[in-house]
Amino acid sequence: MSTSPTIGWIGCGRMGYAMAARLLKAGHAVTVYNRTRAKAEPLTEYGAVIVDRPGDLAHCDIVFTMVSASADFVQVTTGDGGVLRQDRAPRILVDCSTVSAAASAEVRAEAAKIGTSLLVAPVSGNAKVVKAGKLSLVASGPREAFDEVAGLLGCMARAVTYAGEGEVARLVKLAHNIFLGVVTQSLAEITVLAEKGGVPRAAFLEFLNDSVMGSTFTRYKTPAFVNLDLTPTFTPVLLRKDFDLGLAAARELEVPMPVAALTHQIVQDTVGRGHRENDFAALLIEAAAAAGLELRSENVQVSDGLGAS
Repeated sequence: MSTSPTIGWIGCGRMGYAMAARLLKAGHAVTVYNRTRAKAEPLTEYGAVIVDRPGDLAHCDIVFTMVSASADFVQVTTGDGGVLRQDRAPRILVDCSTVSAAASAEVRAEAAKIGTSLLVAPVSGNAKVVKAGKLSLVASGPREAFDEVAGLLGCMARAVTYAGEGEVARLVKLAHNIFLGVVTQSLAEITVLAEKGGVPRAAFLEFLNDSVMGSTFTRYKTPAFVNLDLTPTFTPVLLRKDFDLGLAAARELEVPMPVAALTHQIVQDTVGRGHRENDFAALLIEAAAAAGLELRSENVQVSDGLGAS
């Protein structure tokens, strides 16, 4: 008689919380650690058990991690008290964070010494996209590990892609986030161009979203652009981190990326102008300022194109 694997979860930021909640709502038992325990506590409403240390999850069959930086990933896995530094260890470690390939390879090597398989599974989307059931995910690592956790990944993401062995999913995610930054900056510039010529942002973006150039992303970002809602879904600081990692990979692979490099500097400028905790839609604010345009909320109710599931 088969039994369900025991599941651990590390990291309850905006994304981690939403993803763990989907697993719990799908009926899975999940034990959760977060550095700030209070942020994880609301998950108990869905049946989560909260623990005080990453190492307390070492008994789980499968442990997911969703943290904000490479150093955090190394700390919760192979650092003092980490989940891979206990007498027992999970069979599979699934990291959904966006971290460097070097940090990931370091953890992979340590995990292999104790018989733990590392699957990397970074995601495309934010907490609202997770809640709407429209998250996308790319994974790499041992195929047998992917096959075992594919059903769990499917609870969190509508689209799950296996990209191959090793760290290749890291590169896919970095390429994705560089594109995200370039597209957002371009969207900001053309929106400012239209508005300075007398076109309301809501009208311009309505046209764009219904054209061949419209996308899930442009529709999703429309409310923030129209009503200047900078409630963070993804900050310029985090976007800068991904540009740092992605452009480092480009240098290593000898791939010229002039448009991405320029956007990287614009993101850096946006951070330097104080938008550290705002949403990266702040790129629109700075594009307008550069054009001598002071933006105001249009106070128009517009759809983000998402429907919860």
